[in-house]
Amino acid sequence: MEAGDLSEGETGGSIHSLVPVSGMSPGCGEGESAGTPRSQGSASSVPKQAERETWTRQMDFIMSCVGFAVGLGNVWRFPYLCYKNGGGVFLIPYLLMVFIGGIPVFFLEIALGQFMKQGGVSAWNIAPLFKGLGLASMVIVFFCNTYYIMILVWGLYFLCHSFTNPLPWATCGHAWNTPNCTVNFSRNCHSNSVDSSVAQNLSSNLRKVLHLSSGLHEPGTINYEVALCLLATWVIVYFCIWKGVKTTGKVVYFTALFPYVVLIILLGHGVTLPGAVDGIEYYLKPDWSKLGEGQVWIDAGTQIFFSYAIGLGALTALGSYNRFYYNCYQDAFVLAVINSGTSFFAGFVVFSVLGFMAAEQGVDISKVAESGPGLAFIAYPKAVTLMPFAPFWAALFFFMLLVLGLDSQFVGVEGFITGIMDMLPPKSALGFFRREVVAAICCVICLLIDMSMITEGGMYVFQLFDNYSASGITLLWQAFWECVVIAWVYGADRFMDDVARMIGYQPLPYMKWCWSYITPLVCMGVFLFHVINYKPLTYNTVYTYPWWGELFGWALALSSMLCIPLTVVYKLLRANGSPRERWKRLITPRWGRHHLEYLIAENEGMLLQAESKNVRLSEVSSDAQSK
Repeated sequence: MEAGDLSEGETGGSIHSLVPVSGMSPGCGEGESAGTPRSQGSASSVPKQAERETWTRQMDFIMSCVGFAVGLGNVWRFPYLCYKNGGGVFLIPYLLMVFIGGIPVFFLEIALGQFMKQGGVSAWNIAPLFKGLGLASMVIVFFCNTYYIMILVWGLYFLCHSFTNPLPWATCGHAWNTPNCTVNFSRNCHSNSVDSSVAQNLSSNLRKVLHLSSGLHEPGTINYEVALCLLATWVIVYFCIWKGVKTTGKVVYFTALFPYVVLIILLGHGVTLPGAVDGIEYYLKPDWSKLGEGQVWIDAGTQIFFSYAIGLGALTALGSYNRFYYNCYQDAFVLAVINSGTSFFAGFVVFSVLGFMAAEQGVDISKVAESGPGLAFIAYPKAVTLMPFAPFWAALFFFMLLVLGLDSQFVGVEGFITGIMDMLPPKSALGFFRREVVAAICCVICLLIDMSMITEGGMYVFQLFDNYSASGITLLWQAFWECVVIAWVYGADRFMDDVARMIGYQPLPYMKWCWSYITPLVCMGVFLFHVINYKPLTYNTVYTYPWWGELFGWALALSSMLCIPLTVVYKLLRANGSPRERWKRLITPRWGRHHLEYLIAENEGMLLQAESKNVRLSEVSSDAQSK
């Protein structure tokens, strides 16, 4: 049993939404069934749990959400997808997916955490049979925390080497360069037959960092310079989250806002460069024929779930630190505008510089436009070498990447630790662990796993984690079940009532329609498209992963996806009674003490209003009789 919860063996009764009803409790305390009448009393008569930590200021919550959801994917993935899928035309499917997928699930996760006052796991006590959703999100965010930090490590490494003139990757002749290294691509880029060799030439700039081996089967030795960067990065992360949201809420003001300052500076410089206008035109030029391609719509849907950090449980953890009556509904729309606006704005920054690079090299911009780490650590750094005062712009760019990724890492680790702390029974042998100890253990475990990614074969391991552990398949699967459980198990109308109780009014009906029908259909459609069109994983279009590498990747994906059905089966088999009784009992919500306290306080207020109204009526009646 968790603190303040019912055991699964207790009898469940009728289930009601948490709306003020005089003399009736919406949920159940210990030894009571759901819907059991409660006598009126003061809030103090309810045993209290430890006070849950809340944000010092609500702006801390907004900044944390911005820092977590706005990350590296906004800078290096969206601009590439935009130009690849029809330029400005891509905004049509993208914005549609924002409103039918991104905002509804984003709001659902935050509201769920605020209502249940629990992290990503315990929040699913709203439907205990599906608590596997919380476990799945914990697995996903753990893997994400493990491999995502490697991007920050590479950024820190490049930052440390940005204070030399010329920049190390600006020239050939180093021991770590390949024989194909070149500083001018124009002589190699006049035909499509050499496209792959150009990519390999660009990749030689990363060779000193990766010390890339011939394959996953050859791990090789550890790069100790990168290992020091890894250790330094985890130390920074730990001391920014070890004290909880009181510390994280202060740090994210800098980590969330500083990247915008850098983006504005880079754009101001980028638009003055020769060829910048051509790059921006290439980024936005509409190709209306793309709207008829299914891949464009799939890319839009997948990018939304990546960019909005849906399915990781961290948004639920952030919401759990809000005050119970905080209006998180309006924040969902504000944060959506900030997230998508950042992605669109970053495209101007990236393609103004890539247009300059293409003009300087005398090649088509499609030869220098890349997605993902290739854009951040190959194409853009190469463009920087062509600018005056190259070390300054390189240092500024990599510092922005480091800060942009750090706040996402902070909140991801914070969400994972919140889930762990909520699961530890306070009176058990494990309950004495302080938050600082739990945070240290989590960071050390992740660091040990990361050691496999700083070897000569580390990039192959990183790509396995990136493509499987927190991939579009796992996030879509998670979002699908979140909507189904809230809309069809707990009840969309009930949840709308619960949200109205917190924010003071009913959200737009479109939220309920999305949770019930539209978003699950979109998630399942994109999920099936990914499965049907699955292709074996390759690195740089040259190296194909062995079968056992693919098997390991699918094990990473299934380790989270199977948490949901396996937990349902386990709980149903373990419960007593007929199948109908088991189902009814296991979908009965487990309310926390704060639900009872807030309800009793509201009921007392209603009774006082009724009593004062009766007094006024009796006074009026007495006056009338005396006259």
